Amino acid sequence: MRQPKLIDYVLLTVLALIWSSAFFNIKIATYSYGPVTIALGRVIFGAIPVLLLCFYKKIKIEAFSKDWHWFAIIGFINLVAPFFLISYGVKSVQSNLAAILMSTTPLSSTILGHFFTKNEKFNFIKTFGILIGFSGIIYLFSDNLLIDDNNFISALAILLGSTCYVIGGVLTLKISKKKNENVTGSILIWAIIILIPLASFIEQPWSLKPSIGSTISLIYLGVVSTGLAWLLRFRVLKTNGLIFQSQVSYLIPIFGMILGYIFLKEMITSKVVVSLLAVLVGLYFVKKGDIKKNYLSY
Repeated sequence: MRQPKLIDYVLLTVLALIWSSAFFNIKIATYSYGPVTIALGRVIFGAIPVLLLCFYKKIKIEAFSKDWHWFAIIGFINLVAPFFLISYGVKSVQSNLAAILMSTTPLSSTILGHFFTKNEKFNFIKTFGILIGFSGIIYLFSDNLLIDDNNFISALAILLGSTCYVIGGVLTLKISKKKNENVTGSILIWAIIILIPLASFIEQPWSLKPSIGSTISLIYLGVVSTGLAWLLRFRVLKTNGLIFQSQVSYLIPIFGMILGYIFLKEMITSKVVVSLLAVLVGLYFVKKGDIKKNYLSY
């Protein structure tokens, strides 16, 4: 891995902006589409750039190989479930809250990594970071101006969606020797297969009369926030490594809060700011714990 240059920091910031922009676009998409249809649109439009890249690079897609069951399971847990849960939740809560709740993914992955991997065990610094980060989320749920009895379950759904990403990441270790493009293309194909009958039965999207704004947001979510963002993430990861790429976790909730205010005039309360700071501090200590561990291993 080479020393990061200005272009690498620019690409990291662009990646954070793309992922952050997903939240307010999900909110706009919910004005016309149901959560299952939004999830289906994301995987269909998201598959286009990924499968085109696989075709260009002559990478074989193994969606229906002997490991098809792993692709199907990961497709459900890593795409279908979180895309549905986040869309369901954002319909009733502000998009900036979703950005903060989703930023707990590295904290959850640290917890699951301790129990399901050999090299990602807790240490004092990591544990301290996890406690601070999740205390910020608990504090966020006490903000009665933004989370009340009417949307409490919706906020929990978003939190569950972030956990699904983590579980999907752990399961991906089962097929970690395969090319990333192949894995991503294969799980996208299975997500489409799973979601088509669900959307047809539950929401009948063909009967909808969506607004132009909601449709543009849905296409953006698929092509840009899902497909192109994955390709950009892979480029950053390949060039600069996981530790550099993981810094995007700090930027997403910040950009998410700013974009929600700019495009949707969403309220930013003092508790939202305090919760965001607690999550960011928690992430800092979790990542510092990882660096400390890596340093001591030499």
